[in-house]
Amino acid sequence: MSASRALVRWGLGLRLGDIPAGVRRTACRHVLDALGCGLGARRLGEAEPALRVAAGLGGSRQATLIGGGRVAAPNAALGNGALIHALDFDDTHADGLVHMTAAVLPAALAAAEEQGASGAELLTALVAGFEVVTRLGAAIRHAFHARGFHATSVCGTFASALAAGRLYGLREDAAVHALGVAGSFAAGSLEFLADGSSTKQLHPGWAAHAGLVAARLAAAGASGPETVLEGESGLYRAYAGQAVQPEMLVRGLGETWETARTTIKPYPACQLSHASLDALREAAVPAADVAGVHFRVPEEAAAIVLRPEPAKLHPRTPYDAKFSLQWCAAALLVDGELGIESFARDRVERPEVFELARRVSYEVYDPKTAAAAAGGHVEVTRRDGSARTGEVSSSRGGPENPLPDDQVLAKFRLNAGPGLGSLADAVLHLESVPAVRDLTARLGEPAGAIR
Repeated sequence: MSASRALVRWGLGLRLGDIPAGVRRTACRHVLDALGCGLGARRLGEAEPALRVAAGLGGSRQATLIGGGRVAAPNAALGNGALIHALDFDDTHADGLVHMTAAVLPAALAAAEEQGASGAELLTALVAGFEVVTRLGAAIRHAFHARGFHATSVCGTFASALAAGRLYGLREDAAVHALGVAGSFAAGSLEFLADGSSTKQLHPGWAAHAGLVAARLAAAGASGPETVLEGESGLYRAYAGQAVQPEMLVRGLGETWETARTTIKPYPACQLSHASLDALREAAVPAADVAGVHFRVPEEAAAIVLRPEPAKLHPRTPYDAKFSLQWCAAALLVDGELGIESFARDRVERPEVFELARRVSYEVYDPKTAAAAAGGHVEVTRRDGSARTGEVSSSRGGPENPLPDDQVLAKFRLNAGPGLGSLADAVLHLESVPAVRDLTARLGEPAGAIR
């Protein structure tokens, strides 16, 4: 059996009762977190190009944009995916190095609203998509990134096609075709790292839009190659130069739940910096006392968040700063925290942060786990010559150290603003929501608070 057929058969056959209660609860927490990130981005005026294009593409008003406005379902997927990822505050699956919810939720939410689905139907489709996007990325751990592709966008296109296809009622053959079509849409370049461009913000939106369109095309009769994942010109050989056997992609489906192994971020910055930042907090040295900061990091992380050093020491844009461990560490020391306000344009180019960033050094090592799941270690040298170390086994928010519910809710309120308690409660009890349209109606309420 092909990989895509095996994934589709499992994904279409999944029932809500098959999903353990703890996994369902975790999925709801991730949906709440993602919607909060999207509302925060909308409040701050982020992802405006994607929203303008989503509104201008036309079509029936089938689905809601986060923070207000109704557009055609594929356009809502585009805009909402960009919003959820705009602050780089959304969740990350360490082995796959994919932003799980940003890639799947926008497509599933738009299709569910369009189709008049229930919360239970949406939740089941989401978990199916979450399990697919994480496995597609983890099958060749970080190899997409090594070849310059953003795994969230590349893998998310297939998962969105499956989740949307399920909500559109596709039968198995049509859903297999949807994944085959999605393979021709899968894209996402990491070249944004060269100059701090905002293309990465668009990647989950494109994945959701493309996946939803692929499902619609398959429903209309379009065909796609069944071996789109493992074939000679399929995803893994074409994008990563590696062969992957179909059984690798379905191993543990329905037994090991990758949804529950995904991190909810405490910092709005690249996940590859998080364990180091947690270690720096553990060292607890005031900025005025710091003579030097020395991190020990995985090579895979150093390549993205520590090099090239000239660009990391002097980020050119707020988004650029999110991918500089030197800058993030300095800002954390100076401000005592690292939140969404830390990356305001007028706060990125602070001389005191730049000066402290120049005191950051590092060494690399080869961890036994994925770089995003590795621990953090730092040695901070004080001005008097003494040193303090900080060390964590993994970053906060991950499967080994999950954020408590009250912290997830606090993060949502921080991002979304006041007055959204009823929305939060509905999302955390998504399987009991009679109609997704009731939820999305509340999702559009904050429009008046958005600048």
